Amino acid sequence: MKYTPHSQGEIEAMLQTIGLESLDQLFDDIPREILDQCRLPDRPGMTEPRLRAHLRELAGENLSADDAPCFLGGGCSDAFIPAAVGELLAREEFYTAYTPYQPELSQGILQSIFEYQTYICRLTGLDIANASLYDGGSALASACAIAAEGTKKKTILLPETVHPDYAQIVKTYASSGIMNVQTVPAKNGATDPDALTAALSDQVAAVVIPQPNYFGCLEPAAEMIAAVRQNSAALVIMQVDPVSLALLKSPGEYGADIAVGDAQPLGSPMSYGGPHVGFMAVTQKLMRKIPGRLIGETTDADGNRAFVLTLQAREQHIRREKANSNICSNEALNALAASIYLTVVGPVGFRQAAERSHRLALYAREQFELRGMPLLYNRPFFREFVVGSDTPEEWIEATIDLWHKRYTGEDEALNAKKITFPDTTGGIPVEGGVLLAFTEKRTPEEIDQLVDVMDDAREAIQ
Repeated sequence: MKYTPHSQGEIEAMLQTIGLESLDQLFDDIPREILDQCRLPDRPGMTEPRLRAHLRELAGENLSADDAPCFLGGGCSDAFIPAAVGELLAREEFYTAYTPYQPELSQGILQSIFEYQTYICRLTGLDIANASLYDGGSALASACAIAAEGTKKKTILLPETVHPDYAQIVKTYASSGIMNVQTVPAKNGATDPDALTAALSDQVAAVVIPQPNYFGCLEPAAEMIAAVRQNSAALVIMQVDPVSLALLKSPGEYGADIAVGDAQPLGSPMSYGGPHVGFMAVTQKLMRKIPGRLIGETTDADGNRAFVLTLQAREQHIRREKANSNICSNEALNALAASIYLTVVGPVGFRQAAERSHRLALYAREQFELRGMPLLYNRPFFREFVVGSDTPEEWIEATIDLWHKRYTGEDEALNAKKITFPDTTGGIPVEGGVLLAFTEKRTPEEIDQLVDVMDDAREAIQ
């Protein structure tokens, strides 16, 4: 059954209006190899019991982070989620809540979003946070659009050390003409300060500072912001790992104007890449520029505490043509997960999780260096780093193959079928090495195993 309300005649009329001959032409911008992967196989129908068995077979071909230690990072990490998070999220009033347009009927969801906003403000040290965006990449792109609109300038200085997916999203937004992206080169794993200073001018709307950056390295944020303030009137956008804020200076302490990031490590599972929850916080002067929803606190007619949608003349209302973002919704359930997570672990537990992650990373660096596998960049880092290699893809492939032969007891034929998510154990290939991450879930024993396997795999491919 096709779920479409349009007749064939109506479809042909619409296609003629936009100058196309077939529905397939609507998808011409998508590479053919991707479209071919998305086509469902032509097979006969199944009974419900057989279909369930088939789905179990397909699921069994995936390797999850529960099946092997996960050293993936780069914007999505295998962080610990307390059991209370899932239990509370499973309450019907949370997972069935849709949208808080009627505040008198939605006080619970409004309060939960308000508390999320409060947590983000406390983490970032800034004044105003919105109800969330889709993920870290869309949050960064929206922040750049805010800067361009707010300053009436177009140039965005984007370091090479920004997450490549985030950078691509920013460039996609920029293709509309609202801003121009100028890449700032890196030096030894961080933004080249001389290149940044040379790029600053009166035409710059904003400078993006990832902290830590995609390679796990800490940027010289204080020096970069000082250069921005001395040489231009540009806004400073800090793209941060929320877990790092338990130990590092907040964007507010650095003097940033906007802070963005992805709150996935705060109570949301990796889930094969989503859903995530992007956060954004701004200074008070940018309060009317921030996209999406804002929840405010007030009192009702009887003087009781109440919550409302505030500054509602936004993307989905009368300011649609002047919007700074095409995101007018929010990831309320994931934002609630972040609030529950931060409430459950508390300030002390949050700091302990960050400290444990970083101590494990320091231990891993020591073990790699003892085996003759130095880090690619000799810089301070936070819980992620790059181990140098001229052949990172081959190294990862050999590492995963050897890991499962050594630690799962499965034969090679089964491994070849089972491992359809190949980066689960072996890290992410980047130019010049392999990016590894160490969350609070990892153990010294797992790190020892990883170092052993990566050392043996390196010898095998040489």
